Amino acid sequence: MRTLEQLYPHDDGDQIRAALLTLLRGTGLPVAFGGMVQSGGPPRMTISELAGTTTTALRGLAITAGAGLGGKALALGLPLRVNDYPVARSISHEYDGPVAAEGLRSVLAVPVVVRREVRAVLYGAIRQRLSLGDRLVAAAVEAGRDLERRLADRDAARAALATLGTARRPDRNPAGPEWEQVRQAHAELRGLLRRIDDPELRDRLDAVADRLAGAVRSPGTPTPTTPLSPRETDVLACVALGCTNADVADQLGLRPETVKSYLRSAMRKLGAHTRLEVVVAARRAGLLP
Repeated sequence: MRTLEQLYPHDDGDQIRAALLTLLRGTGLPVAFGGMVQSGGPPRMTISELAGTTTTALRGLAITAGAGLGGKALALGLPLRVNDYPVARSISHEYDGPVAAEGLRSVLAVPVVVRREVRAVLYGAIRQRLSLGDRLVAAAVEAGRDLERRLADRDAARAALATLGTARRPDRNPAGPEWEQVRQAHAELRGLLRRIDDPELRDRLDAVADRLAGAVRSPGTPTPTTPLSPRETDVLACVALGCTNADVADQLGLRPETVKSYLRSAMRKLGAHTRLEVVVAARRAGLLP
């Protein structure tokens, strides 16, 4: 089974760069920069990506929690702004030199919080004194939320694949706690597929999910032609775990009525009349692990 790193060759820099471009488009600010928070030890982030800058003064700058604007945003987990950085009294001034070298005056900092943990900090700035209004800050926060969603999806994919890496498969009889781990990972991957923007990662995770679905087939058995749509398969993967329609809707970002419609369609295609029958039929057809 491939690791997430093999499935997803892009590094954190790609994620930050994409978020900075979103921030620039949403706010209209000319400068953006940011970086990931280092894991382990005291909270600290390094500015690794720059957009719209004219110098390299900010690149590689290590920001400690509580220091400067970004460090304060990191410590508090809240978006912050200053309308005139050099004289702002609400922040400390450890980084005045690099900020002055780039000529920045009005700056905002947005922490990217994933499951109550700050994972990155994004900055937007302009080289003149400007009152950064609530609408502009809201656009920057939305860029941070977009990055949050992508990081959360990547974390979920990593967790699902890690589960597969530790799950044992003693035989091809689909029973026991080891197979429940495989089924849980399969359902999580199916749910992730509809939320991941990166086409390469989506295609590869889709291939992993397909291999999981056929895990109980004997070697050499051809892959069955599925009569189900991708969404019907997603719904059945969750139903197979015992999820209610409301649970499935929450997991897949659908309405409960839509889940019910997909479930009925899957039952009709597989000739089943109950939730249990349709799951059993899907497993026999090699559509679910």
